[in-house]
Amino acid sequence: MDDATLVMVLLAAGTYALKAAGPLVLGGRSQLAGWLERLALLLPAPLLMALVATSTLVADGRWVVDARLAGLAAAAVALWRRANFVVVVLVAAATTAVVRLVV
Repeated sequence: MDDATLVMVLLAAGTYALKAAGPLVLGGRSQLAGWLERLALLLPAPLLMALVATSTLVADGRWVVDARLAGLAAAAVALWRRANFVVVVLVAAATTAVVRLVV
């Protein structure tokens, strides 16, 4: 078994373990504590932003500023203008492609 397969198996096992731990920890309760529920509602946005920032600004373990950042900025403007998801993705892809052609 190569390293990539081992990592995938371990990640899958960890995911299933975390999903199984939820009912075990909560027991018969159907709701989380108030503070924990508020925290769970707030977490997805910053986690997604951290993933976007990492994939946009880091390459080969170092900071980079390239066409991906221009695409992200264009997507942010499209979101600010309340464009739908498909338009946001197309604007980001087109901006990234144009910047890569020009630079």
